[in-house]
Amino acid sequence: MPNFVTFNCKAARMSIRHRQDAILRNLRRRGTTTVEELAQDVGVSRRTILRDIGALRDDGFVIHSDVGRGGGLQLDPQSMQTTARLLVPEVFALLLGVAAMRAAGNLPFSDLADAGLAKIEKSLPRDKVRELRAFLDCLHVGKLSPLQDLSDMGKMDTALLPAFEAAFLGLQMVQFDYRDAKGRMTQRLVEPQAMLILPPLWYLVAWDPTREDFRHFRMDRIRRPVAVDGSRFRRRSVPFDSDVCPYSALEATQTKKGAPKGAPS
Repeated sequence: MPNFVTFNCKAARMSIRHRQDAILRNLRRRGTTTVEELAQDVGVSRRTILRDIGALRDDGFVIHSDVGRGGGLQLDPQSMQTTARLLVPEVFALLLGVAAMRAAGNLPFSDLADAGLAKIEKSLPRDKVRELRAFLDCLHVGKLSPLQDLSDMGKMDTALLPAFEAAFLGLQMVQFDYRDAKGRMTQRLVEPQAMLILPPLWYLVAWDPTREDFRHFRMDRIRRPVAVDGSRFRRRSVPFDSDVCPYSALEATQTKKGAPKGAPS
């Protein structure tokens, strides 16, 4: 007999979207399955599975059902989703990729990319479009100085985007461990104000309350980022034409011995 206590615990941890993705994976893997088997595998009730099957059909998936004893469910292998189910951070990640490639000068089909992203944006609910545009207002793209040292460039923490979603949209402070240019590790608590992309480097531009000034953090040096619940801050005007963008300052110094005051490092 199914253990419904276990099922309820699993269901509480699984979002609707993830649950429906799990149903699709089961249908593809098994070929034919039953509602009861799906309920046991996914960890929800039979009624929830039937509701999700209906939602998947509304999204464009063709799911056949055989009535009667021993009947089952089958996913038409030729069927596909006709409505977008992308989350705002996923769409934002696509926009970031396109913006970075365009800034680097290696996006030959930029018009097609823009048209495709516009279609994705139109498929989002109005509240999600507002969130997406709030994200985009925080994004700035430029060109990196040829004098910038890239020898220690690393990979970015996968937790950055979900942490930034909560921080930028909810105006929440973000806390993280940071390794500076000299390799020293410190813990930071800052107010995220913008993202600066200077391909191939990405920066978080934030207001540091303890120093009462803007600071710039290379995203590949950030570890364990989290948005701090209950914290709030106000938007500030970020002076990109002066102390944020490092290009003119680095060019003027003609040196790699550290970054000038106010420039990313």
